[in-house]
Amino acid sequence: MRRRIQTPKEYYAALLICCLVLTITSILHSPKVSSTKAPFITTIPTRKTFNMSSEEKPTVPDLLNRSKEDIIAYLGGIYEHSSWVAEQFHESLQTQNSTAAPKTVSELFRAMKEIVNNASHESKLELLKNHPDLCEKIERLSNLTEASRVEQSRAGLGSLTSDERAKFTSLNNAYKAKFGFPFILAVRNATKYTVLSSIEGRVGNMVEAEFVAALGQVHKIAWMRLLAGVRIDNPAGFLTCHVLDTANGCPAANMRIHLKRLSPPESAGFIAEYKTNSDGRLPSGPALKGTDFQVGVYEWTFFVGDYFASKNNELTGTPFLDEVPIRFGIDDPEEHYHVPLLVSPWSFSTYRGS
Repeated sequence: MRRRIQTPKEYYAALLICCLVLTITSILHSPKVSSTKAPFITTIPTRKTFNMSSEEKPTVPDLLNRSKEDIIAYLGGIYEHSSWVAEQFHESLQTQNSTAAPKTVSELFRAMKEIVNNASHESKLELLKNHPDLCEKIERLSNLTEASRVEQSRAGLGSLTSDERAKFTSLNNAYKAKFGFPFILAVRNATKYTVLSSIEGRVGNMVEAEFVAALGQVHKIAWMRLLAGVRIDNPAGFLTCHVLDTANGCPAANMRIHLKRLSPPESAGFIAEYKTNSDGRLPSGPALKGTDFQVGVYEWTFFVGDYFASKNNELTGTPFLDEVPIRFGIDDPEEHYHVPLLVSPWSFSTYRGS
């Protein structure tokens, strides 16, 4: 007969022995892993351009003060598998005064874009052919760059349903047969539905028109990669707002407004609440400026129901317009974005101002 544990000391001693036995057993039966090679893991080279923290990324002037090799290595992947663009850009730096060198990300992009636009038709066609088929499974694309992997993952292109994949494959085959290069779309901020709708609309284009459209998408991709690759310490851009009451023919004074940042996810959240002044504008000036002015998706919320109630406008029991959200994107950290609202109790409109 087994002896029962009688005292707390005996109980804890037995518990400790059990833990030691389980730990040793686990170690002895765990799979052997080589210190030099991990099975079933494929290492993929990553461009430092897209994996640095914001503090580690260089500003444009800092980057252009580096060696030729560093500049070409850093900018070589901005245009997909086309380091010749970065090489020609560096050559152009040697033939111009240092004061004429790009100082901002917009200037750097325009310089690289001009090199592509001035290239031969054959070079442009090769650039288009260097892009991967968008909707193939990412892990099957041995030539996919790290930047393309990030962009396609964000668009959810690895999660197409079988029907969606079949539809895209059919359209993509027709597209490549007609134009001679893969369908290209700047997908960093798109969804798979945007991709499918776009190819369905563009496959009917004339060859010359689609060549221009595809090259335009390549430039968009390059722009977004540059934005992700350099640090912008003091953005020159800013965000403003103006609300006009079209029912009463006047600025909408004392209207409450909220501003939220929706993306990127790491900086998303509520930003501030405002009340318009007598001119219908924000009393404190720009809603965003300096380091707060970031590329991303934003949303104004205008509390128009409360405003028109204060103006004694005739409203229904349930206001037709109560809170009016306007979602918009900021793509260039160096530009002025003016996002106004023209509103009545029954309608509203907006536009991109400056």
